[in-house]
Amino acid sequence: MTKDPGVFCDNGASPLSPLPDLPPRPLRWLFLDLNAYFASVEQQERPELRGKPIIVAPGGRDTTVAIAASYEAKARGVNTLMPVWEARTRCPDIVVVNPRHELYVDYHERIVAEIERHIPVTKICSIDEVACRLLDNENDEASAQALALRIKAGIRDNVGDWLRCSIGIAPNRLLAKLGTDMQKPDGLVVLRAEELPQRLYALPLTAIAGIGAKMAARMAKDGVNDIEQYCARKPKDAGHAYGGRDGDRLWYALHGVELPEKRSEMRSVGHSHVLSPRHRASEPARLTARRLAMKATARIRRKGVTARLLVIHARFEEGGGKWRGSIKLPATDDSFQVIAQLDALWPRLVAEAPKPLKLRMVGVALTNLSPAQGGQGSLFAQLAPDHELARGVRTASLSLALDRINTRFGKNAVSLGPLTGGRIDRVGTSIAFGRIPDIAEFHE
Repeated sequence: MTKDPGVFCDNGASPLSPLPDLPPRPLRWLFLDLNAYFASVEQQERPELRGKPIIVAPGGRDTTVAIAASYEAKARGVNTLMPVWEARTRCPDIVVVNPRHELYVDYHERIVAEIERHIPVTKICSIDEVACRLLDNENDEASAQALALRIKAGIRDNVGDWLRCSIGIAPNRLLAKLGTDMQKPDGLVVLRAEELPQRLYALPLTAIAGIGAKMAARMAKDGVNDIEQYCARKPKDAGHAYGGRDGDRLWYALHGVELPEKRSEMRSVGHSHVLSPRHRASEPARLTARRLAMKATARIRRKGVTARLLVIHARFEEGGGKWRGSIKLPATDDSFQVIAQLDALWPRLVAEAPKPLKLRMVGVALTNLSPAQGGQGSLFAQLAPDHELARGVRTASLSLALDRINTRFGKNAVSLGPLTGGRIDRVGTSIAFGRIPDIAEFHE
């Protein structure tokens, strides 16, 4: 028997109370998700790969994982984050392509430019996702759908004929994003207020951004196993299951209410790297960590912030164990100071690691960020450059000089420590799907 959408039910029990009054919920957002983005760009650039199962994987080694899979590969049981060795087992004719992140950023910028020929981009959510707010003169269903079709055609005709996207149109951004997952590839889904939340019941809880396997398991302990059970509760009770001070926000969002966005701040800047088998001992791993620290420090300089805490995290070969340690920094964006503190913290990692020390992954993060404008000037800025008390001023200036030289003359034109001689892994720029690198990062 179908539940009356105008009442709340606790875990399938009898109706408890009427649905609260909800504000008008017109179509307000158009969300675009590029399908199999990295793989599609490779197929666009290399026509010989079109129609073939391909994955994009760093280095193409069996020990790495796929960061993208074409739809031809997905049809053969190969998915993103699958180890390359498993992909080869499932699909012996799979083509493994090394990522070209600078190319993906270039295509991203071209796609955004094409979208903005039709509608302003309100938010770039990731390398392959953008959100656009619909105005009152373009948010009736027919106009919104026509706009979506023009965007699709524009990307196909002006950026690449092998590039496809799914578009969701809904009263709020969360629902518009969910719409892109309901029809892939090349989908177009409209979620109307009168269909909500029932139209979402076929989706798993984990389709909602922010609900992973662990969160879903925790909600199950509270009696919520799917979206229907969640929406059947009162907002406050649903919020308790979801957790957090504003847990009921999700209930209202799933019913199509657009809530003011909570302000988010950048909390950390960091990089990690899976070490090649020949560079997993302490010294080459430390040198790799230094390179990661330099990249992170260059990024915070560009963002105009300073850091007060350096974090090193690592994963070991033996048993897959993890290690994490931190050390305080003066409020700084100086590469020399950060590296000095990294070298001071590293012996603790070595002492606490299982023996023999074999590191599989190393990562560096700079946290406790604050605007650089609030920093205090140095009392020693007017001292002679070779004076010991002026060292901090001198190294900060040198850090900026490194940035300028590498930007002008190319990656690693100048650096700290060895880059060759087999002592260190090559540390390139990669793309986390939620973050688009600045072009400057490709020169670091």
